[in-house]
Amino acid sequence: MHITPRFVDLLALYRAELLERVVPFWLAHAIDWPNGGILTCISDEGQVLSTDKYMWSQLRAIWTFSALYNKIEARQEWLDVARHIFDFAKKYGRDEQGQWVFCVNQAGRILQGATSIYADGFAIYGLTEFARATGDPEAIDLALATYENVQRRLARPGSYHTEPYPLPAGVKAHGISMIFAHVFDELGHFLNNQEIIQAAFIHAMEIMNVFRRRSNRNLIYEFVNLDGSLIDSPQGRAIVPGHAIESMWFMIHFFQKLGDGVHTEWAIKTIKRHVELGWDEEYGGLLLSVDAAGGTPWWKFADSKIWWPHTEALYALLLAYDLSHEDWCLDWFAKVHNYAFSHYPVTPYGEWTQKLDRQGRKFTETVALPVKDPFHLPRALIYCIEVLQRLADKAPGVIAAV
Repeated sequence: MHITPRFVDLLALYRAELLERVVPFWLAHAIDWPNGGILTCISDEGQVLSTDKYMWSQLRAIWTFSALYNKIEARQEWLDVARHIFDFAKKYGRDEQGQWVFCVNQAGRILQGATSIYADGFAIYGLTEFARATGDPEAIDLALATYENVQRRLARPGSYHTEPYPLPAGVKAHGISMIFAHVFDELGHFLNNQEIIQAAFIHAMEIMNVFRRRSNRNLIYEFVNLDGSLIDSPQGRAIVPGHAIESMWFMIHFFQKLGDGVHTEWAIKTIKRHVELGWDEEYGGLLLSVDAAGGTPWWKFADSKIWWPHTEALYALLLAYDLSHEDWCLDWFAKVHNYAFSHYPVTPYGEWTQKLDRQGRKFTETVALPVKDPFHLPRALIYCIEVLQRLADKAPGVIAAV
């Protein structure tokens, strides 16, 4: 029997997933009250596998607990956790050059230095949301200092590292423009700083006009040459559908603030393109990566079904529907929802498992970092709740069967 729930029913389901299962998992198993920060080398069952602390997980967790406070409910418990992690990151997270380091031990001693500018991006993101919750001037100053440091490095390609995906000489990555378009957007609009908003705009145009190729079926290429030309190699043909989908909801957030309907429409169409491209018709779920020309993908674990592309697609599809009211959005949302909720939740413990093979079987090899952190899943649930609330308020009727 197929059931067609109302938006209000889905709202209740997503709130329960976030507030009764996902958030309690992290509060119960991961907050390192004695030493500071949060433990994110952790199993599906909540067992701590390593006490090493990857800084971008610390910084992303600041965003999550601040966003829970800002967007779901002003619970002091969540703000206390955000401040606890902020204090640890502020004390141990940067090197002498003001760059955010990659990994520290449980007590904060640096194990791996500033080998990923992505950590700086997550710093801006987490600090901005924390400042939104608290008005803390130290968080604002630290976010601005990070912005200025990043801008100096971004102006010199090759001067920064991008672990866990090192860049060959002469190549630029979609991920760099993607993260900095989004975090500069967040910081710039929070502070009403036109310089930072313009920096976000430059990266957004890079995504929409360079990495996104209208002449190549609206695909978003993960790597291009520094002059913007395509790279004729397996790496150059790498498409990561989940990354593209996440990038496009970043673009929708930004262009909606600018009142730019044209680029918003392009982003919505690009979401559709990559959901269709990435969907595995035989086994269901979104493939991690595909080759633009249909060849063997360059990306490691390309045919795996990782949790985070599905969480990003859930939100992107609901957001696309909220703006476009096109039926395909809900049809695809139903497919992604059904796959995700039947494969990833770890019912006895509350969080989601992260890595499945093509057939949907769990595997344990490290895909990018050996972490499980409170970011993609809770962020998607937070944003889905916001959209579902709007949809329930406007029209609490039925949607596509899930």
